Amino acid sequence: MNFPNQVIIREVGPREGMQIEDTPVSTEDKIRMIDMLSECSIPIIVVTSFVSPKWVPNMSDAELIARGFKNNSRTQYQALYLNAKGIERAMQTNKFNLEGVLSITASETFSKKNTNLTIEETLEKMDERIHMLKKYNISIDTIAVMTAFGCLYEGDTIPQKVINLISKTMKKAESYGECPNKILLGDTVGWANPVSTKLLIDKVQQNWPNKEIILHLHDTRGMGIANAYVGLQMGVKYFDASVGGLGGCPFSGAGKAAGNIVTEELVHMCDELGIQTGIDLEKLLKVTEEIEEILGRSLPGKVSKGGSLNFYRTKHEEY
Repeated sequence: MNFPNQVIIREVGPREGMQIEDTPVSTEDKIRMIDMLSECSIPIIVVTSFVSPKWVPNMSDAELIARGFKNNSRTQYQALYLNAKGIERAMQTNKFNLEGVLSITASETFSKKNTNLTIEETLEKMDERIHMLKKYNISIDTIAVMTAFGCLYEGDTIPQKVINLISKTMKKAESYGECPNKILLGDTVGWANPVSTKLLIDKVQQNWPNKEIILHLHDTRGMGIANAYVGLQMGVKYFDASVGGLGGCPFSGAGKAAGNIVTEELVHMCDELGIQTGIDLEKLLKVTEEIEEILGRSLPGKVSKGGSLNFYRTKHEEY
C-alpha cells in the first residue's frame, strides 16, 4: 500500500452545503459555523460563493460572511467565483486565497443542464477565463473534471474521455504559460465505485505522474468513504469533504442525496490508518452537533454519533 504520510482535507460544507440548503440559515449562524471549523485546525475551508443572488439566493450574503468570519493563521480560506464580477467581489474583501481553476464536465448532458454549455463551448470559453485570471494575477493551479466517473443521464464515463479532456485543458493552460499542478476528479453525483476509482486514478497518474490528484467524492450511494480509501492506497493526498455530509447535487437523481464524503469520517479513517490530517477530530464532532442544532435535523455522518475510537481508547487507559 502506498498510503501518504499526510493528507490535506479541504472543507467544502459552508459553500456546497449552504448553497442548496432548504433550511433557512442566518448569516450569523453561517459565520459561527466557519469560525467553529477554523478552530478544528482544518487547513482549507471554502467559505462561500460570489455568484448571482438571483440564481443562488442562499449565497446572497457572501460579503457579510466575508466580513464576519475570523481569520485563523492555520487555515487558508477560499471562495467560489464564476466570472470577473465574482473575482472582484471576493478580492475586495481581502479575506480569501483565490484559486485559479479550469473546470470542464465529462458528461455532455450534465454540462448543458448545469452550465448551459456543451463540452466544446466550455473549452472555447476557457480563453476568456484564462485572460480574466491573468488580469487579476491568479495563477491556474487546478484542472477539474466533473462527472469524471459517470452521471444519471449518460451512465459510466469512459476513463479515456476524462484523460482526453484533461489533456486538452492542460494544453490550453500551457499555451498561456500556465502550468497547473493539480488535477481534480469530481464524482459529482456519487457514481464511482472502488474499482472505477482505482482505474481512473491509475490512468491519470500514468499520464501525469508529477501532478497531484484531488478527489472530490460524493456519498450519494454510500460509496464515498470506500472510494476515498482507494485514493489513499494510491497515494492521493488531497481530498474535498463536507462536515456532517452537508450538500448534495440537484442533478444526482437521488432526491435529498447525501453531499460530499463526511469530513469527520475521512479524518477518523486517516487517524486509524496512521495518516496525519492535522485536524482535531474531537472538536470537529462537536461542530457537527452544533450544525445539526442550527439545521434542526440529523446529518448523515456516523462518527459524530458513534464517537471516535481514540476517545474510547483514552477512557480505557484511564481505567
